[in-house]
Amino acid sequence: MRCPFCQDPENKVIDSRESHEGSVIRRRRECLACKRRFTTYERVEELYPLIVKKDGRREAFDREKMLNGLKKACEKRPVSAAQLEATVEDIERMLQGMGEKEVPSSSIGEHVMRRLQQLDEVAYVRFASVYRSFRDISEFMHELKDLLEDQERERKAKPPVTPPKDG
Repeated sequence: MRCPFCQDPENKVIDSRESHEGSVIRRRRECLACKRRFTTYERVEELYPLIVKKDGRREAFDREKMLNGLKKACEKRPVSAAQLEATVEDIERMLQGMGEKEVPSSSIGEHVMRRLQQLDEVAYVRFASVYRSFRDISEFMHELKDLLEDQERERKAKPPVTPPKDG
């Protein structure tokens, strides 16, 4: 590991800690040449399936690309970085669990939309508008109508909360 400041390859590990529920090791290092400190992250190299895009192209799964898309959808919304990270980790586990060599981007997009719908409805609509490439306002309104119907079904499915009786 080269020092990001002076490019010297010699450094020592000062501290190591697990993070992200043990899936990443954070290492604090000190360069032996310039004495500056820096942090590195170590994670197991996962083998993900290729993502088959709508036009037939195949791309390697890119966690940063997904995280950036989620951040854009959740911009100025009450969704934490930890929630976004957990969403990406959930999708990574799903991809690994599938055991497939190739996965259509549509199945990943649908999974992302389900997670966003649980996290924040505005972020969900933002993501859906880009992901589904609405051609006009009527398609957009149709998606909103479906969202409202889902909310109503969930509301009706929940039993009413009754206050405790004074006794």
